[in-house]
Amino acid sequence: MNSRGQAPNNHRAAGTDDPRAFVGPPQKYDLVAAMQFNLLTFLGLREQHTLLDIGCGSLRAGKLFIPYLQEGGYCGIEPEQWLVAQGIEQELGKDILRIKKPVFSYSSDFDCVVFEREFDYILAQSIFSHATQQQVRTCVSEAGRVMKPSSLFLATFIVGDRDYTGDEWVYPGCVTYTARFMEAVAESCGLACRLIGWPHPNRQQWMALGSPQRLEAVADIGDITNLFRLQSELDACQNRLARIESHPVVRVGLAARRTLRRIRGNAGPRS
Repeated sequence: MNSRGQAPNNHRAAGTDDPRAFVGPPQKYDLVAAMQFNLLTFLGLREQHTLLDIGCGSLRAGKLFIPYLQEGGYCGIEPEQWLVAQGIEQELGKDILRIKKPVFSYSSDFDCVVFEREFDYILAQSIFSHATQQQVRTCVSEAGRVMKPSSLFLATFIVGDRDYTGDEWVYPGCVTYTARFMEAVAESCGLACRLIGWPHPNRQQWMALGSPQRLEAVADIGDITNLFRLQSELDACQNRLARIESHPVVRVGLAARRTLRRIRGNAGPRS
């Protein structure tokens, strides 16, 4: 429910003017938010840290990060000012501005210095999946200007066999890049780059950028990724079992087995 007591509309197509659908498939809005929050907290984000959310949109992730972080700990960049306004109204409520004092910039040039501070964590989820090569370079370069040796920049992109060579932002469509391109961009900005296997519901690839020393300290999440995969397989098996057990013939057989067990139990030896 939003601040007006209305349920969100999760049936619009991605890219429409609905604040949830504008930033991606609305039926995955909450899942993508939780994915980002879980990843950053797994990698060490705590309430006293500062976070810059590049392309914060309608506060899909901000709805979790803003209440979690201490006052002034969240900053967001979003060219579409109406999206942020709708996110505040529908996802959080205006009281959050007074309580947590998030700060927003509505520029479209990835200007991170405007906040006049350095950040512990920087996030760019599903930005490079629409951006030109120059926009990717600008974003990484600008992020590097507000990073400390201990900072961590988490971003996603769609892995492809070739790099997008167009000169226009693509939306709601997507573009692909190779891991080699992302590594080269990071290196040109004085950053190391490491791909990480955190699950993404839209099949995007997560990567971490930072100093070589910082990336060495990034926890190995291979085991947890395998756990997600195993849990997904277990859920699928349980769903198949539930469908089988709901079949009328199987239900009759299960009822007969339970009856037979009761009869055998009642016919057991007595003293």
